[in-house]
Amino acid sequence: MASAGIETAAMAKASKGGSKPDRFAPNYWPFVIPALIVTAAVIVFPWVFTVWMSINSWTLGQSQVFAGLDNYIRLAVDMRFWESLWHTVLYTALSVLVPLFLGTLAALIFDAQFPLRGLIRGIFVMPMMATPVAIALVWTMMYHPQLGVLNYLLSFAGIAPQEWIYNQASVIPSLVLVESWQWTPLVMLIVLGGLAAVPREPYESAEIDGANVWQKFRYLTLPMIAPFLMIAVIIRSIDAVKSFDIIYAMTQGGPGTASETINIYLYNTAFAYYDIGYGSAMAVVFFMLIVLLSFVLMMIRQRVNWSDGEAR
Repeated sequence: MASAGIETAAMAKASKGGSKPDRFAPNYWPFVIPALIVTAAVIVFPWVFTVWMSINSWTLGQSQVFAGLDNYIRLAVDMRFWESLWHTVLYTALSVLVPLFLGTLAALIFDAQFPLRGLIRGIFVMPMMATPVAIALVWTMMYHPQLGVLNYLLSFAGIAPQEWIYNQASVIPSLVLVESWQWTPLVMLIVLGGLAAVPREPYESAEIDGANVWQKFRYLTLPMIAPFLMIAVIIRSIDAVKSFDIIYAMTQGGPGTASETINIYLYNTAFAYYDIGYGSAMAVVFFMLIVLLSFVLMMIRQRVNWSDGEAR
């Protein structure tokens, strides 16, 4: 009872003594407000303005007219928009899967010990450092049906010249090849970091049990690097779905509309046809699709747990 009374008196004294310094407690709001203003100006205001423009009919040079949901209704029946959506999904899927496969394969190769491994690694990651537009121009020359070096190399193997980006059937795979050439090294670095963290004891036990190379990869390596693979998938998905520079510099959505993604169609609508209202509606819908994609990726990511290097 005595100790309880002493504690109560001490708490009362502390509360009385702490009331005075509270009046002079530092105020951090002056430091936070500038950041909030910049965030609102750079992020919040453009999106609010875009949403407002999407419910208006406005062609550049003409007066602005309130349109309600007309732009969204028009978007729902626009077959060119749905075609561009399919091109975006196809381009994104291929631009994620191909570098994921090649990057994982490269990481497994570079994880082994061999002479000049560091030098070859450095050469392998060089495409990441190049400017996308410069890459697009170089690959456009390489893809030329008559003068391109790729068809020249194919002629040595007896393969007929290909039309590459000049054919509607092959333009998206050709663009994916460029995207994969540039970003496979990124996946390789991510997976290589995962392989460096993998313990060696399970492999020694597996070798004693007689496991072959495929079994060790399937039941040991793959589960333990799954979190790193998921990180690579998220990064590549975000980058591929918003890809614009390489596609526009190489094909501008052509031939015809065969490689026109949502980004290209949105750009043409707003800045070539000057239909700002319809382009804003397209941007809002595209943003919602990106949010949905992010939600799906995060849900999948939650199923891949970091626990002793194992994914479950």
